[in-house]
Amino acid sequence: MPVTHVVFIFVFLPCCLAGYYGIEAAARKWKGIERLRLKDIFLCMASIGFYACAGIRDAFFLMGYAAVVYLAGRLIADRQERGRRFWLTASVFVVLAALFVYKYAGFVYRVFTGRALGVSIGAPLGISFITFSAISCLADIYRKDAPAGSFLDVALYLTFFPKVSSGPIQLWKDFKGQIIRKVPDSEWVIRSINRIIIGMAKKLILADTFGSVVADIQSNVPFGIDGPTAWGGALLYMLQIYYDFAGYSDIAIGLAGLFGIRVADNFNFPYLSRSITEFWRRWHISLGTWFREYVYIPLGGNRKGTAKTLRNLFLVFLLTGIWHGAGWNYILWGVLNGVCVVAERCIRDKAWYKKTPGWLKWAVTMFLVYVSWIPFRLGSLGEIRQYVSAMLGRAASAQIDLSFAYFFEYKILVLMVIAAAGATVLSWGKLKHLEEKAEQTPVLLVIQEILILVLGAVDVMCIVNSTYSPFLYFQY
Repeated sequence: MPVTHVVFIFVFLPCCLAGYYGIEAAARKWKGIERLRLKDIFLCMASIGFYACAGIRDAFFLMGYAAVVYLAGRLIADRQERGRRFWLTASVFVVLAALFVYKYAGFVYRVFTGRALGVSIGAPLGISFITFSAISCLADIYRKDAPAGSFLDVALYLTFFPKVSSGPIQLWKDFKGQIIRKVPDSEWVIRSINRIIIGMAKKLILADTFGSVVADIQSNVPFGIDGPTAWGGALLYMLQIYYDFAGYSDIAIGLAGLFGIRVADNFNFPYLSRSITEFWRRWHISLGTWFREYVYIPLGGNRKGTAKTLRNLFLVFLLTGIWHGAGWNYILWGVLNGVCVVAERCIRDKAWYKKTPGWLKWAVTMFLVYVSWIPFRLGSLGEIRQYVSAMLGRAASAQIDLSFAYFFEYKILVLMVIAAAGATVLSWGKLKHLEEKAEQTPVLLVIQEILILVLGAVDVMCIVNSTYSPFLYFQY
């Protein structure tokens, strides 16, 4: 059930909130109820129901998966050092094997045999995010960064519906500390609702609009598109993927906040970055944190010399590409980012690099990001070659019937300007100061909330009147 679907907004979420806060009200009246953890049981059951909308088989898989992770966590926690290491290795192997079977087996089989795998294996929703959450749970227990917890703790962590399909990836040690929590106060609830509304607007008004044009451009590449259209389409996708995923992250963080669970920000204006390294500190922050905690640092980080540091950095980005999908395009995307980060590491202390103007660093970084999104979007190396050829003025067809003006009508151009400003200008300190001032001034606060309610009404109209477009990261 998509979080932007009318059933989720007007049926599932209200029922979930009513049940959750109803149990809280009962717990205040009858103190013994609190010990039964009915709120968490209800939330876990609601999350399983949410996941079951993707398929009953997937729901049974998720429940069994949670049981396996819980038992593995107990085995790790209850053993001495040697036994703990064995059970950690074995359990991580099992969860990675499941990820491989569901997501990568077909690709690997096709690479080595040249034929498609005869059996179609549909991957459960959000399998990549669930796998990384499971590894975080097992590794944090092994490191003693957090206790193993009960089966209910683990089940809630893995199934929690705001983040189960597309993250953000919350570490077990961060989630475990919030198992015992208070119901959020009215101020926190309002902020959470505001964030949901803004996230919906990012997705429905900007990302979906851009996405329809990007898909239209891509479908016409084999028939021939002109160079400006190809360059503009790549720019549109650059904006689409940001507002799609940042929008989902805002919605997930807001939904979690309604139930008293705090999830850290997943984006911090990445299109203001002056290096690819900085870009990855600002983009999909939870994924970068996961790789730093469970891959980069265990490999040695930057503690074993320059050569191994560069190797570790490259491996992290190669694995990042592989994590996103089973395809050469994702591997190429990971390699491009890895090469850029390694190169930046080699030159960051050079005098000429330090003297390079900030605006030039930003321009080069954004061009590299812009170019790297092309293989990320396209499904095969052949499509990438064809699209790049169109960008260079070598269209697939000598006759081009649909030019830039056809795809980029006035509405799209205006939305692109708004999107570009939203991804950059809104980070300015003066605007943040005005926002803080508005929250402290009753009149300005009322005006702000009225504007957000108007935006929410526009969101609802988009939900009711438009066809559903899935979040891009649902496929991962």
